[in-house]
Amino acid sequence: MSSLQTSLLILGASGDLSKRLLLPGLATLLEVKEDWDVQLVGAGVEDISDADWKQQVRESFENAQASKNEDEGAEAETTLSDRLQAVIDASSYRKADVTSADDLKALLADCRHDPAIYFALPPAVTEKSCEVLKDLPLPAGTRLALEKPFGTDAGSAEHLNDVLHSFLPEERIHRVDHFLGRSTVLNLLGLRFANRIIEPLLSSQHVERVDIVYDETLGLEGRARYYDKAGALVDMIQSHLLQVLAVVAMEAPASIDADDLRTQKELVLRAVRPWGGDVVAAGKRARYTAGTVGDRSMPSYVDEDGVDPSLGTETLAQLKLEVANWRWAGVPFTLRSGKALGKQRREILITFKDSPHVPVGLSGAERPDRLCIWIAPDEMQLELNVNGPGDPYTIDHTALEVSFNPGRLSAYGEVLAGVLEGDATLSVRGDSAVQGWKVVEPFLDAWRAGTTPLDEYAAGSEGPDAWDNVDA
Repeated sequence: MSSLQTSLLILGASGDLSKRLLLPGLATLLEVKEDWDVQLVGAGVEDISDADWKQQVRESFENAQASKNEDEGAEAETTLSDRLQAVIDASSYRKADVTSADDLKALLADCRHDPAIYFALPPAVTEKSCEVLKDLPLPAGTRLALEKPFGTDAGSAEHLNDVLHSFLPEERIHRVDHFLGRSTVLNLLGLRFANRIIEPLLSSQHVERVDIVYDETLGLEGRARYYDKAGALVDMIQSHLLQVLAVVAMEAPASIDADDLRTQKELVLRAVRPWGGDVVAAGKRARYTAGTVGDRSMPSYVDEDGVDPSLGTETLAQLKLEVANWRWAGVPFTLRSGKALGKQRREILITFKDSPHVPVGLSGAERPDRLCIWIAPDEMQLELNVNGPGDPYTIDHTALEVSFNPGRLSAYGEVLAGVLEGDATLSVRGDSAVQGWKVVEPFLDAWRAGTTPLDEYAAGSEGPDAWDNVDA
């Protein structure tokens, strides 16, 4: 008998998120969880035939297989396993209005097992659908998975929490942040808490600064409908990078169970403040102008299709924050993310303070020790000052490197595993979703009021010339 029987009901199944991330993630999961019985049900506003739906699922599964083989250096594989083919054959799609009680009842009736309902939908539609679901009879084991952004501000996030809690307990509500499914972020737990080498150094006594950077070379890529109303701060920092900060800065949990892990992260988020209490000085924003990224010419952001220049949307955001607690008081945490930059950077940089005393007679490198953790590829580098290979009285800078275990699942595979088996460890708790908004809202208010300038940088550059741009 299967160890797990569940139905994955994807609302918005014909959209880009489902095709590009959810369905490939499901494919990687099914290859690992061979004894799970997972029924796939899709729904959306598009009228898609049964054959076209199955072809869409097949292509997504094949893309996942090709990506896996590419990562492993194997030849491309186009033949799906019998296991994946069986899931495709048993899957179904229904055209539906996900805010209609009758349509939602019909979709729930299509589910053979207790459903995990995944909202691959805009936040406003998700909220309307939940308002309807709360008045419907749901199977006892129903779980919900909601994509970010969760609400549009702290007030709306609190309201959505109230709606969800009116018909489901917190442990069956999964606020998805796929960054928490990335193997590097998960490996941070082992790096910090499974040895005595790194953890004792992570405090204001030894750390000079922490930088969490997620720079992309990609531009808007046709996402104006969402991105032009969100911007870099809401799209990346409010959710993803704040969650990474919480994992980097939290105290050791008693276990990695959902309650213990998420409580420690929430305590960090509640302690986050703008550096120096000044949101204007601590927050920077900019947007790209025309330029060249690699061999690609990019137009100015304001000339991209679908962009409303009057909104003043930033494509690069940088916040300087403090975690105001005993461990981290006085250490600046810089969170930065942007688009159309000269190189891709996905990294956590922990810079240590200088040695309090270097014996007289030693000379050479004066660079600080630094721990660099890269997110995709999953690698770590510890930069140290040591005696050089030539003159033993001269100090050189060297690096110790290690590759993390990449894990067997993609980020969305990890997320779906938690949703389908009801493990909320990798999801964001309700109070933390609200707290993330509370951290960024002072900056958003200042930006809307125009008190923080909207700087510019050429596409393909490192960022505005006047910024420090967080040295790599």
